Amino acid sequence: MERERAVKYRRLGRTDLKVSVVGVGTWQFGGDWGKDFAQDEVDAMLARARELGINLIDTSACYGPDHLSEALIGKFLEGQRREDWIIATKFGHVRGWKPDEVRRTIEDSLRALRTDYLDILQFHSGSDEDFDTEGLWEMLQRQVEAGKLRHLGTSIGYNDNLYETAKSMEVGVSVIQVVYNRLDRKPEERVFPSCQEQDLGVLARVPLASGFLSGKYGPDATFPDNDVRSGRDRERIRSTVEQVQKIKEAEVPDGMEMAQWALAWCLTHPAVTCVIPGCKSVQQVESNAGAADLDRVPDDHKQAWE
Repeated sequence: MERERAVKYRRLGRTDLKVSVVGVGTWQFGGDWGKDFAQDEVDAMLARARELGINLIDTSACYGPDHLSEALIGKFLEGQRREDWIIATKFGHVRGWKPDEVRRTIEDSLRALRTDYLDILQFHSGSDEDFDTEGLWEMLQRQVEAGKLRHLGTSIGYNDNLYETAKSMEVGVSVIQVVYNRLDRKPEERVFPSCQEQDLGVLARVPLASGFLSGKYGPDATFPDNDVRSGRDRERIRSTVEQVQKIKEAEVPDGMEMAQWALAWCLTHPAVTCVIPGCKSVQQVESNAGAADLDRVPDDHKQAWE
């Protein structure tokens, strides 16, 4: 049986939050990753995550129709102590970026999540022009002052977006979310140094490279039509699988699950606070949490940061 409280915790940048180094990403709950989820399945995964010490759930207003991912999480939260969880969600893609549009999205997210406040609200992969929408950040600060939001974040849309990252302190953002994994190290060049300079918390999304860093896919992998990966170019899939195989042979220690190794690899970078892999089963939750037991990937099995 998995031992309880498996994960470790880190301070999320300059916030007062102590987050588990492994969180739960929930885009899949919206039905976009080849599977529709029933409430009891979501309940089982999130309950197991909590048993293992995971306390961060990342979602978005646009994950599924009618705030579906948020609604499934909210139904689970009804039976939980709210203070045990750090709930991070996002805005922008449902209505837009204007202050009144975002305010309505916040209210809808609060209702879906069945909570009075959000721990982290993130600007969701909008353009720099969207980021600079007049009055947006002033309205969000008023929501913080009203107690509906605890902290603000930015989920940057591309991995070298220094513009939005560098403006974090100016607009009151404490958390950056960015794609980061062994196959995509672009944030190391400019985004991570800016995060460290500003003491921003970093949530690393897609840490398993959309599942490819699990090592379970072959070069002829196919995905169902309701999976966001279904439209990927065949040659790109083949190239990705070949690259993953080379990494597995050269860097992953014998006897270690590649998925756990890939999550632990992300956590060795000093800028990264937490990884937020998705999950489709209780077993995947347990595997993800196990990455926290790998204090650091052995030096001879990881790439130098330089």
